[in-house]
Amino acid sequence: MATAEKRFKHFAIVGAGIAGITCARTLTQAGHTVTVFEKTLGLGGRMATRSTPYGSFDNGTQYFTVRDPRFALAIETVPGLCKPWSANAVRVLDAHGRVTEAPLPAREAHWVPAPGMNELVRQWARPLVAAGQVILKTRVARIEPDALNAKRWQLHTEAPGDVRHVYGGFDGVILALPAPQSLELLQTSGLSPKGMAKLAAVDIAPCWTLMLAYPNASQPGLTTLGPQWNAARSTHHRIAWLARESSKPGREPVERWTVQASAAWSREHVQDEPTRVEAKLIKAFSEVTGIRATPAHTAVHRWRYAQTRKPLGQTHLWDAKAGIGACGDWCIGHRVEDGFVSGLELALAAG
Repeated sequence: MATAEKRFKHFAIVGAGIAGITCARTLTQAGHTVTVFEKTLGLGGRMATRSTPYGSFDNGTQYFTVRDPRFALAIETVPGLCKPWSANAVRVLDAHGRVTEAPLPAREAHWVPAPGMNELVRQWARPLVAAGQVILKTRVARIEPDALNAKRWQLHTEAPGDVRHVYGGFDGVILALPAPQSLELLQTSGLSPKGMAKLAAVDIAPCWTLMLAYPNASQPGLTTLGPQWNAARSTHHRIAWLARESSKPGREPVERWTVQASAAWSREHVQDEPTRVEAKLIKAFSEVTGIRATPAHTAVHRWRYAQTRKPLGQTHLWDAKAGIGACGDWCIGHRVEDGFVSGLELALAAG
């Protein structure tokens, strides 16, 4: 008895973070075709790296851990790219910057790609980029049935310079965006695929991130400023995390710090002007670390959707009949590996 021949499909994937690129590469490996749309200039989503004259900053995700064996195998496809970071001994600080808990022996390695957090996704996406399957600086504004074949989908997009385009012929559309953005796009498009109403229950907190550089600390006789630890969790009402960027393997030696505000403070000040946020976070940074020197470089970045507070509770959403799905770390948590697992599981379900 002859078996039905598998039909390969063409998927549109909206979002080029780790969930989107994992989903794209998995579908491609299964023989399908993908086109990835990303509204920003780069790949990686919150696994972001910002370049400056003083060195780079991982202004989003700070590191990742590996627990799922499938994630471990995927990391092995780029041997030597990811390196262990001494943030294993993360301190816990009180509101005044005093260490309240001695670092415990690391239960698992903390990994960082080099030269920046975005490099892992960039490496995984290289074949897709080379094949012209990644379209950057392009926002998907609406999804609708294809004008030439109502059983397929077309996407209306917007690019800088008010450039608008319609891409069609997709058998499926996968939203690898934060849950609120996925829900908004579906609602704007007048679509309500099965199960997608669950997106409304997901809660993702914002995060303001401060970046500081102190090039004078690299002068002879002076190697670091302030505390001798490289990473800490803080109970200061404004600050949740601090990391010395220059301590990460494969990074430039100039003393640089990344400071992430607490979820509660970020929510309260999510609409504040960046200059006001910067001033308040610099003050808090000085209080926590004791570093009073004036930085040569300062910048802030607002992540409107950063840490998941209430996840979806399942690895992905997929309406096979409609051919629309959603994935992201927010499905099961907020770790890098959660984004990988979500994108992988959705690809396996859709492909």
